[in-house]
Amino acid sequence: MLENELKTLPNLPGIYQYFDIQGRLLYVGKAKNLKNRVKSYFNFAPKLCPNPNNSLRIQKMISQTHHLEFITTNSEADALILENSFIKQLHPKYNILLRDDKTYPYIYIDFSDDFPRFEITRKIIKKNKIKYFGPFFKGAKELINALYLTFPLRQKKTCKELCLFYQIKRCKGPCKEKISKQEYEKIIQKATQALLNPLSLVKNLESKMLEYAKNENYEDAAIIRDQIKTIQELSVKIQIDLAKLEDFDIFAIYCEENILSMVRFVVNNGKVISSNYKILVLKNHNEFDKNAIYKQYILENYTKEAPINSNHIYTYEEFEDMKLLQDLLSKRFSKKFYIKTPKLREKKDLCSLALENAKINIQKHLKNEHYLILKEIKEYFKLQNFPNRIEIFDNSHMQGIANVGGLVVFKDGGFDKKSYRHYHLKHKNDYEQMLEILSKRALSFDKNPPPDLWIIDGGSALLKLANDIIKSSGANVDILAISKEKIDAKAHRAKGSAKDKLYTLEGKIQLLPEDKKLQFFQKLRDEAHRFAISFHQRTKRKQDLQSSKLIQLGISQGYIKKFLDYYGSFDKILNADFNELKLLSNTKIAKLIKENL
Repeated sequence: MLENELKTLPNLPGIYQYFDIQGRLLYVGKAKNLKNRVKSYFNFAPKLCPNPNNSLRIQKMISQTHHLEFITTNSEADALILENSFIKQLHPKYNILLRDDKTYPYIYIDFSDDFPRFEITRKIIKKNKIKYFGPFFKGAKELINALYLTFPLRQKKTCKELCLFYQIKRCKGPCKEKISKQEYEKIIQKATQALLNPLSLVKNLESKMLEYAKNENYEDAAIIRDQIKTIQELSVKIQIDLAKLEDFDIFAIYCEENILSMVRFVVNNGKVISSNYKILVLKNHNEFDKNAIYKQYILENYTKEAPINSNHIYTYEEFEDMKLLQDLLSKRFSKKFYIKTPKLREKKDLCSLALENAKINIQKHLKNEHYLILKEIKEYFKLQNFPNRIEIFDNSHMQGIANVGGLVVFKDGGFDKKSYRHYHLKHKNDYEQMLEILSKRALSFDKNPPPDLWIIDGGSALLKLANDIIKSSGANVDILAISKEKIDAKAHRAKGSAKDKLYTLEGKIQLLPEDKKLQFFQKLRDEAHRFAISFHQRTKRKQDLQSSKLIQLGISQGYIKKFLDYYGSFDKILNADFNELKLLSNTKIAKLIKENL
């Protein structure tokens, strides 16, 4: 079948997909010419086999390929966009998935205003005379608060009268023309310089912190202390002085011991104002693909919605699709982009510094406790992916009432509570409820890329269900299930003593209660259970409120909630003492309850 499919390839740009014999997606690639590109993976004589000129990783992938599909596009640039989208959605086995393409905040100022202010945005502001600073990968809010604390800027967006800020000398009163535009412009210039040199704000913040502490205002002092710490972490300690006040970005990647490290420096007016790094654990060192990584990493930092600090990008080293990516960004933002690898002087030194930071980040990661336990789990359970991002599912109901499900996310060594999700469910039994939750999650892979590992609260039947859903989605996700030990028909959850069972596609595994791998999974399962049951309780209370006879009597939900908070259940409300009800509400409501129920 594969040999026949290779004969149908057109001489057109597009993307190609390789599948194994089970129909699982192995790889997505883009090509300027599909026929030439795909055939380069194979030798055709004396029989069809992997081309030995390719890397060992590619040869292994081709040896597993049973079927291929392709989609043609109008250009290679369109193919690159489609390739990136498919990789995000489906997490193919042999593609590297960077996954996290969120838009970071920028600080901007609108110079078309008479008395402009510094604001935070994550999207392009459609106005003229906008100046952006950033992106700031952390600390944007702390930085802008420090600016307004240090400089007498216009504190409010809309202000028609002199306010408290003017009284305490935090504002010069532009609303009543207490300051000229020229004088205000000088303040803006000083604030801009501070924005480009965040450490210059620390001295004033330290004075404010000591002042608050001296006046025993310890809460505000602690807030300032945390601001100082965040601003200090923003600064990249470098000894390189750029001769020109340029804006540009620098990208560098490095791989060691199967760990990929990526770094981005953001330069505004010749100053490195922020930096970001990302760590990804590869299956093996042969998976390292410099071209694919640079493409994905740069693309996810230049989304259509994000403001653009600069159209100049410098990379530590050259990669195959530099020109293609440059043309794509130029088309996307309707302005000429430049992607280069500097050979001399300051920019080359900055690229080398970014690479050194990438190396240091790997060494820090290798010493991380969570990395060690996750590495052990990957090897012990023979997972395809390093489980850096784990999604854990649980459902909760009471005799078919208030049916809900919960999704908990463990990422980068801790629970990522911003990514937790609730689900209202229609079905009443555990199997159909889990089918409903997992199906909803799989359908969202196009917007929120799949994780490395799913953990299901249940046994072998639910594990098989999850596997069927993942196979039908085409995504590459490992799956494990954990089944609670039952004692006297009740689930025993105590970490360190419960003899829970783990299920893989290969069969059941019983680990000792003191095994750290089991305890890790118990911690994840218990967090999912806590999250699901707390949502169930809130949902049930809401349903009880809506169906309560008290509502039918015309009693407001506010009073019903007050009664519930005090008595704990409807039965106790109905049996409560008249005078007690009267004290909690009024005579009329107390009579309604006692006379009608």
